[in-house]
Amino acid sequence: MYSVFDSNNKKDHLTVKAFFDDPPTVARYDKVKYQWLEKLTDKQLGFFWRPEEVDIYKDAKDFKDLTPHEQHIFTSNLKRQILLDSVQGRAPTAAFGPICSLPELETWITTWAFSETIHSRSYTHIIRNIYSNPSKVFDELMDIEEIVDCAGDISKYYDDLITLNKEFRCIAYDLKQVMGVDPDVEIAKLQYDHKKTLWLCLNAINALEGVRFYVSFACSWAFAEVKKMEGNAKIIKLIARDENIHLAATQQLLKILPQEDPDFAKIKEETRDEVIRIFESVIEQEKSWAEYLFK
Repeated sequence: MYSVFDSNNKKDHLTVKAFFDDPPTVARYDKVKYQWLEKLTDKQLGFFWRPEEVDIYKDAKDFKDLTPHEQHIFTSNLKRQILLDSVQGRAPTAAFGPICSLPELETWITTWAFSETIHSRSYTHIIRNIYSNPSKVFDELMDIEEIVDCAGDISKYYDDLITLNKEFRCIAYDLKQVMGVDPDVEIAKLQYDHKKTLWLCLNAINALEGVRFYVSFACSWAFAEVKKMEGNAKIIKLIARDENIHLAATQQLLKILPQEDPDFAKIKEETRDEVIRIFESVIEQEKSWAEYLFK
C-alpha cells in the first residue's frame, strides 16, 4: 500500500528516476540529481509577483475609447487565456504529482502550478477594472467554440494521464490475483503505455507553453505600442516571462527522460509523427484564433 512516509525506503535519491520510481521518504535538497530543476524553481520564485502591483486604472478609460472590434479582440483574448490557465493551474499537480519521484521535480511542479494560478487571478484583476459586471465575461466564455476546442485539446492529454494514474495500481493488483497470467509481463505492458501517455502529455504542454498563447500575447503588446491598455500589457509581459520558464522545464524533461529510461527513448521514436501532429494542430489553432479575433 502507498504511504507518504515509508521508513523502509532508504533508496539513494540521486539514482531515482524522474517518474515512475519509488520517491525518497526524505525530501532533501543538499544534493539533487537535476540541478536545473532547482535553478528553475529558484528563478520562478524570484519572479514572484501579484497582479495588484501593476497599475491598470488608465486601462478602464482606454477600454471605453476602443472601437467595438478592438474591444472584441481584447476581451476574447482574455477569455481564452482564462480558460487555458484554469487548466494549467490545476492539471500539472493532478497529472504529474502522483507519478513524480524526485523531490526537486515535485517542488518544481508545485511551484509551476502556483504561478499559473497567479495568471488566472490576473485576468480577473483586469476584467474587474474594465467591466462593471465582470461575471458576464466569465459566464460567456464557455459559449465560444474556438476557446472550448482549444482547451479541450490540451485537456485530453492531461485527462488520459490522470485516468491512468488512478487505474494503474488497481489493474496491477487485479492482475496479480488472476491465475494463468504472468503479472510482471502484463504490468510491464501497462507501465509502458503509462509512460507513453506521460510523454504525449509533456509534448502537448510544451506546445502550449511555447506556441499556444502567443497570438493573444502579440495582440496585448500591439495595444501597448499605440499607448492603449498598457497596464494589461505589463501583466502579460510578466505572464510571458513565467511561461518561458515553464517551457524550459518541459523541454528539459523531454531531453532527460530518454536518457534515463530506454522505454522513453523507444517511445520518443514511436510517437514522433503523433508529436508532430500535436504541434501542427496547435499552430493551426493559433491561426484560427487570429482569424476569429480579426473577423
